[in-house]
Amino acid sequence: MPRAIDVEHLGRRRVICVYETAGTIVDPGPTSSLDTLLENLEQEPQALLLTHIHLDHAGGTGVLCRRFPHMKVYVHARGARHLADPTKLLASARRLYGDDMDRLWGEVAPVPEDRIVALSGGERIEGGFQVAHTPGHASHHVSYYDEVTGDAYVGDVCGVRLAPHEYVIAPTPPPDVDVEAWMRSLDLVAGWSPRALCLTHFGRFEDVGAHLERVRESLALRSERARTLEPDAFTEWTMAETRAAVDFETAEALFQAAVPGDQGAGLRRYWDRRAEQEAVR
Repeated sequence: MPRAIDVEHLGRRRVICVYETAGTIVDPGPTSSLDTLLENLEQEPQALLLTHIHLDHAGGTGVLCRRFPHMKVYVHARGARHLADPTKLLASARRLYGDDMDRLWGEVAPVPEDRIVALSGGERIEGGFQVAHTPGHASHHVSYYDEVTGDAYVGDVCGVRLAPHEYVIAPTPPPDVDVEAWMRSLDLVAGWSPRALCLTHFGRFEDVGAHLERVRESLALRSERARTLEPDAFTEWTMAETRAAVDFETAEALFQAAVPGDQGAGLRRYWDRRAEQEAVR
């Protein structure tokens, strides 16, 4: 079974979970919480598996590579170039986070190209992991299935959830949410018949079938609400829904992991693209 390490992002528990298993790390989180990760590692990592390059998952990769000079980094090919040269990634993130960039994420250092292993999905990599391309949350999102333990490392494609609650949020930040692709990705994960789903936000869950169904329901509901509600109304609705489902502290952690305003922005971009495609047809 993997070790789940709570890196206590910005001092809050149960926001970002990093997994360590047999010399492998899955999604190291940002540099702003890297000290906590390093304090809790049991062995020097030989491989780093990234589900995608969003800064809350992969922001600390370059700095971690400086610390462990022999560590390989696995990432989807669409994200690989942004690890090697994060200029465009940082410009895009700065438009979203503004002056909070450094506080939220810390240093985002480039990763040496010779350390990066680019993936497309369908590979079987060291340690006995199967790789699947699982877009929807992000076009460069991949998931990893551990053939030994039966655990699936699913980043954000299987949502945000804090035990003991069953409530699940499908996180939909900009820029490239794709609802139809996301639904197909959930079917792909289900096809592995995993023993458990390992979420970055937050933790390992064994009620796989029920959890996946709740992700589908959340994605469908949020997508429709974003289509019909004005931005401020969508933010108010999603915050009210979350607060009605969980206790105060859990809601605050969920809001940090899936910022309500960002969720509506990602879905509105999705619906705008749909409208453009319809107009072309």
